[in-house]
Amino acid sequence: MSLCPECTSRAEGLPLPDLDSMKRKILLMTLGLVVVSQLPFAYRRYRLGRLHDSIQQLASQRIVQPGESEYIDYKGVIHVHSSLGGHSTGNFRELISAARANQLDFIIMTEHPQADFDTALMTLSGVHSSVLFVNGNEVVTLDGDRLLLFPGSTDAASMSAKSTREVVDLQKASGGLSIAAYPTDSQIWPSTSVDGVEVYNLFTNARAANPAVLFFDGLWSYGRYPELMFANFFVRPAENLKRWDEAIARDRRKLVATSGNDAHSNIGLSVNDASGKQWLGVKLDPYERSFHIVRTHLLIKKDREFTRESLLDAIANGHCYVSFDLFGDPKGFTLQVTIPEHRIMGDEIELVDGLRLLVSAPLASRIVLYRDGSGIDEKSGTKVEFPINSKGAYRVEAYLDSLPAPATGKPWILSNPIYVK
Repeated sequence: MSLCPECTSRAEGLPLPDLDSMKRKILLMTLGLVVVSQLPFAYRRYRLGRLHDSIQQLASQRIVQPGESEYIDYKGVIHVHSSLGGHSTGNFRELISAARANQLDFIIMTEHPQADFDTALMTLSGVHSSVLFVNGNEVVTLDGDRLLLFPGSTDAASMSAKSTREVVDLQKASGGLSIAAYPTDSQIWPSTSVDGVEVYNLFTNARAANPAVLFFDGLWSYGRYPELMFANFFVRPAENLKRWDEAIARDRRKLVATSGNDAHSNIGLSVNDASGKQWLGVKLDPYERSFHIVRTHLLIKKDREFTRESLLDAIANGHCYVSFDLFGDPKGFTLQVTIPEHRIMGDEIELVDGLRLLVSAPLASRIVLYRDGSGIDEKSGTKVEFPINSKGAYRVEAYLDSLPAPATGKPWILSNPIYVK
């Protein structure tokens, strides 16, 4: 017959265990583990605060020579959705407000098609609150490619039954542009006459973040540094850049690089009444935040009016660059050749003796030079020159090495190439 623990203790003359004391110890140990587990996130919040201060300090060091360029730099975002396409909860009022808050010059809408109505026709187009909107679509072809079409097509809903080549050719015949989104997801687009490649996609990058880490980062940092949280998971789009560089080098053709915000404004919680009016809600990915992180900048000659036509021409000609504006205002950045004739990124030029590539940036940067996708040289400063001695597609990436972690070693600007023939 077994005795209870208390009886055994009494029989052996041992002291009874203090259950309350054990509970307190367990509670203290648990609390200690919780505190220790949060120390990395507290440190990450500290890092974001340090990064914030560095960005502010760096902004005061901008060097831009007014009137030096014959081009105007227009900033905007590409790959944006509204509730029309069914994958977003964002509305036009929010879009216009976010564009105005970010002082954007343009937004290119890329609505998902619907079988019963033309989403490109119904979305924002033209000038609203001084912001130029261009209507477009995002379609999935029979081959599985995702293409951004702008202007949009009345036949967008039927594109899923057509091959990538057919969709690209139809868009080109109508005078529009087609950009390959998610370029690593398909092998078909490089064999078509697609106009460009979305070398960076904010939504895809954000999805790669660890949800648990993102949750605790949010608890610590969202209230103070909601946009800078992006720096914790931002990575250089190496594979997308590789596919883009390879396509250019293989076919010796022009292929424009753009960025994609892929903005949906659909992550969060809300409480609505029966009419749909929101009583309470919070969005973790509002347009205003997305539009601040990454942008595509267009260079258009000063003597040309900024219209849908001049915007599309600038993209078609590759007179543009991708910038992570969150880290610093890039306006004033140029990649050009002035001798024997003036050419900028996106242009072609013949190889001659003494050819030199000129790079200007408004902030002291480390400029890495790439030829046909291979890094071949780098220099630092606000104005640097590279001698060009062979044919190829020459582009640069700019890095703000003065920024601390978590921005250290991450690109600020990705240029389009100058094509030396």
